[in-house]
Amino acid sequence: MELRPYQWEVIMPALEGKNIIIWLPTGSGKTRAAAYLAKRHLETVDGAKVVVLVNRVHLVTQHCEEFSSMLGRRWSITTLSGDMGPRAGFGHVARRHDLLICTAELLQKALTSLEEEEHVELNAFSLLVVDECHHTHKGTVYNVILSRYLELKFQRTRPLPQVLGLTASPGTGGASTLDGAIDHVLQDYRSQLQEHSHQPCKQFDLCHRRTQEPFGDMLKELMDQIHDHLERPELRRDFGTQTYEQQVVELSRDAAEAGLQEQRVYALHLRRYNDALLIHDTVRAVDALATLQDFYDRERTTKTQVLHAERWLLALFEDHKNELAHLATRGPENPKLAMLEEILQKQFRSPDSPRGIIFTRTRQSAHSLLLWLQQQPGLQTVDIRPQLLIGAGNSSQSAQMIQMTQRDQQEVIQKFRTGTLNLLVATSVAEEGLDIPQCNVVVRYGLLTNEISMVQARGRARASQSVYSFVAAQGSRELKRELTNEALETLMERAVAAVQEMDQAKYQDRIQDLQRAALVKRAAQAARRESHQHKFLAEHVRLLCVNCTVPVGYGSDLRRVEGTHHVNVNPNFSIYYTVSHEPVVINRVFKDWRPGGVISCRNCGEGWGLQMIYKSVKLPVLKVRSLLLETPQGRVQSKKWSRVPFTVPDFDYVQHCAQSLADFSLD
Repeated sequence: MELRPYQWEVIMPALEGKNIIIWLPTGSGKTRAAAYLAKRHLETVDGAKVVVLVNRVHLVTQHCEEFSSMLGRRWSITTLSGDMGPRAGFGHVARRHDLLICTAELLQKALTSLEEEEHVELNAFSLLVVDECHHTHKGTVYNVILSRYLELKFQRTRPLPQVLGLTASPGTGGASTLDGAIDHVLQDYRSQLQEHSHQPCKQFDLCHRRTQEPFGDMLKELMDQIHDHLERPELRRDFGTQTYEQQVVELSRDAAEAGLQEQRVYALHLRRYNDALLIHDTVRAVDALATLQDFYDRERTTKTQVLHAERWLLALFEDHKNELAHLATRGPENPKLAMLEEILQKQFRSPDSPRGIIFTRTRQSAHSLLLWLQQQPGLQTVDIRPQLLIGAGNSSQSAQMIQMTQRDQQEVIQKFRTGTLNLLVATSVAEEGLDIPQCNVVVRYGLLTNEISMVQARGRARASQSVYSFVAAQGSRELKRELTNEALETLMERAVAAVQEMDQAKYQDRIQDLQRAALVKRAAQAARRESHQHKFLAEHVRLLCVNCTVPVGYGSDLRRVEGTHHVNVNPNFSIYYTVSHEPVVINRVFKDWRPGGVISCRNCGEGWGLQMIYKSVKLPVLKVRSLLLETPQGRVQSKKWSRVPFTVPDFDYVQHCAQSLADFSLD
């Protein structure tokens, strides 16, 4: 496969062995250029071994096709991703192949694994290709891996792999000035660009807001009643906004830590009403009501309503659900949906076999949009064959929501590629890397995102004469953000141009300074985390149910399985929870475990997590948000297990089985 002249230009420094990042527009052949570089690297470097990192599972297969086409059969190529089920260890696979394409999470796990079959060192590879490398920031897995590379570099470890990054959207790192954007680019990028891609025609499809919102007004009236019960007059009542959502999330956490359980329950329900308002703004009132009804159905069937607030909130919804249903079916149409229907009518009546993607913010809105597409009378005569493309999600989210596995994603992408499907309703999972040359319609539907997402979504429109539409209400926050994104994209381009024009010596000095500063910052963060994790002895931290605050164990009862899943190994813990008869549905095969039923507080019905059958041993896996931690200095609620103020040792299967046998013998 021949490279285009601009592709030769951007890879020339890499062919000389330099670390570079290729910044090219979407659809201009970054992956092909990278595959050619890998081929030349394997041909010319003794003992060469290449690893290609991606951040989405569906990109593993897509990149394998591109690299295999370029490399032919001379070199052994293999893939690894999280949905493969039982497999050989990462290190074992890497040692037996010339080129490995995998998700970044698997490489990071292998770098830290103590198992010989799984472990691998970063310098076992001679070329490291990082796809969508603009994700190398903050605490992302890309940043963890490349921080490890920097540590080895400054320790003068040799040899080190050559690094090649690929991106269509460096971004500005949140900077609003040229100097700030240059610093962001310098931390990651030195790239060369020659335009060669079809840029879609962007159009702003703006509509008026609803003139009347009887359904939304009623939801707000119910939220006012809940606020009156809260007796917190200082709380804002800007219902239906992201800022209000943040307020009630913080209220829920603060109330839990203060032992104000009634307040916590009010906050949780207010968030559900706010979610319904956001759905109502995005799609239809009937979709918003269905979400709220599903929540209250689950509350009624799973919770024992030990709190007065729970009983009152259930009654409040029950008393008004019929009126809400009446308003939902008779209210005015969402103007954004009317605008979307107009776009689809125009584009999909074309004889040119159109193919498109609608991007939306949440899995819930994606489900609702698909339902609308299937039910809207005006679209039934148009040849639209739609399907979802969303992340795997959480099986406890909603009974109405279909869970999409990684294999499901692959099947949908393949059907879209062949034309069996011609319209995807997608979340951000489809923003990056999805290469469908025939895609000629992209709609960003009421999205509030950054400039990177804007550029990436636009890049899915690969065909010539493509249409790229941004649908929003006039004067909305979404419109203001999109205009800001366009300004930031210009700033990003200026920053990259400024870096390209830098004096080489000045460039190298500034890069060194920024890399050293990044290592110091990361070391300081690691030290703070380490200090926090040793703040209390695990046996001094009591575990409480977050809903009813019943004490159920201690931090010393916990162990980590596979470094991720936190289980309670105290045999007496079983008296505090129930297990559902039906197992949790996770359409993936795991190496050493399978899911059992949902576990819930025996006292109040609060969901705590799921049962794991690990090598035949049943273990309760706990969600950190389902617990309150009662420490010597007060109660806290952690967002992540990695942030709890005590250490949790790894689970020892052999020791656990031996202890269980000993306990059985004593009985």
